[in-house]
Amino acid sequence: MRKSLYAKLALALLVIFLIACAMNVALTIYTSRLYDEEATQKLNRGLAATIARERPVIHHGTIDWKVLDNVFDALMAVNPSIEIYLLDARGNILAFSAPPGKVKRRSVSLAPVEAFLAGKRLPIRGDDPRDVERRKIFSVTRVDDGYLYVILGGEQHESAMSHIRASWILQQSMMLAVAALLFALAAGLVLFGAMTRRLRNLAKAVESNADVKLPVNGSGDEVDRLAHAFERQVQMLKEVDLHRRELVANVSHDLRTPLASLQGYIETLLLKEGQLTAEEQRRFLEIASKHSERLGKLVDELFELAKLDAKVTPLHVEPFSMAELVQDVVQKFQLRAEQAGVRLGAQFDRALPLVMGDIALMERVLENLIENAIRYTPAGGSVTVSLMPQDGKLAVRVSDTGTGIAEEKLPFIFDRFWRGEESTPRGGAGLGLAIAKRILELHGASLVAQSQRNAGTTFSFAV
Repeated sequence: MRKSLYAKLALALLVIFLIACAMNVALTIYTSRLYDEEATQKLNRGLAATIARERPVIHHGTIDWKVLDNVFDALMAVNPSIEIYLLDARGNILAFSAPPGKVKRRSVSLAPVEAFLAGKRLPIRGDDPRDVERRKIFSVTRVDDGYLYVILGGEQHESAMSHIRASWILQQSMMLAVAALLFALAAGLVLFGAMTRRLRNLAKAVESNADVKLPVNGSGDEVDRLAHAFERQVQMLKEVDLHRRELVANVSHDLRTPLASLQGYIETLLLKEGQLTAEEQRRFLEIASKHSERLGKLVDELFELAKLDAKVTPLHVEPFSMAELVQDVVQKFQLRAEQAGVRLGAQFDRALPLVMGDIALMERVLENLIENAIRYTPAGGSVTVSLMPQDGKLAVRVSDTGTGIAEEKLPFIFDRFWRGEESTPRGGAGLGLAIAKRILELHGASLVAQSQRNAGTTFSFAV
C-alpha cells in the first residue's frame, strides 16, 4: 500500500510526540524529585545537630546506649520515615535505629558528609546503610570523634508512578503538559495537511496530464509521484518537440512540391504566352489545377488535425445507424473505385444496433479508411467494409487486397505524413490515418491495423 507524504509526516510527528511526551514525563519526575529532595534536605538541614544538642548520646567519648535508645524510639515515633545512625570518625556504623538485619552496610562514605558540613549546594546524597547501591539525602552533625547521621526518607523508595500519585501539583502539571503536546500534535497534523494538500493536487494534475500511474503496490509518496510524472512530462515534451520538427520538415516538403509544380506551370504559361496551342495550354492548366487541389486538401487536413489535437472540435454525440452511414460512404466512393479498377462493397447484417458518436466525424473516419484502401489497392483488387457485433459493441472493418504493409513499417502507419509506397500513383498527403486515429481516440476507441505483405491490409475499430 502506497504511503502518502501526509501519512509519513503524521507518523513522524506522532513518533516525535511520543518521544517528547516520554521525555517530558521523565524530566518532570526527575526535576520534581530533585526539587523535593532539595526542599526536604534544606528544611531538615539542622535536624542532626538539634538531636545531638537536645539529647547528647556521647559523653567524653563514651556512647550512652540508654539515651541513644530513647532518642531512637522518640524520633521513630514522631517521624518513622527518618533513620538515625551513629558513625565513628572513619564512617563505620556504631549504632542505628533500624531493626536488626535491615542494615546492609558496615560503613558509609564520608565524602558526602564532608560536603554537607562544608555547606555545598543541596541536594547532596549519601550512602543508604540499608542498601549497598542506593544513595539518599541526609542530615549530619559532628558528635565528639564521630557523626550523627540521619537518613531523610527512610527505607521507602517510591516508584515514578507512586511519586506522581502522591503529588497533586505534579499530576496537574503532567496533565497540562500532555494536553499541550496533544494540541501541538493536532495542530501539526492540520498544518501538514494544509501544506501537503497543494502538493497532492499538483501531483495529481501532473500525473493526469502526463497520463502516468505508479503501480498500485508502489511505495512512492506525492513527491515521488510528482518527480515521476515530471520526468515523464519532460520526456513527452522532448518527444513532442521531435514530432514537431519532423512535422515542420514534412509539411515543408509536401507544400513545396505542389507549390513548385504549380509555380512552374504558371510561369511556363506566362513565358510562352501566344506560343502554346490551346490544347497545350489546357493541359498545363489542368496539371496546375490538380496541384492546387492537392495543396488545398493538404492545408485542410493540417487544419483539421490541428483542431483535433487541440480538442477544439466539439463532439455532437447521438445515436445513429452505422450500417446506413457505411452504405452512404461506400456509394460516395463507388465512382472513384471504378476509375481505379477496384471493387468496393459492404457486408453487414441489416439488424444491427445503433451506436453513439459524432456521425460527421465517423463519416470522416470511414472516408479516410476507404480512400486509403483504394489508393493502395491495384486494379483488379477489392475493398470491403464489414460490420459485426463484438462484445456489446459494433466492430467496423475496412479490408483491401492491396500491396499490404511490411511488418517493420506497421508501427509507423499512424504517424503523420507516413506513406506506404512512394511509387503508388494515387499517393496522398499521409494525414488520413492520423486523422482517423485521432477521431476514434476522441470517441474512446482504438484503430487497429493488420497487414500481410502482398496480401492486403485490414483496419478495424469498435464503437
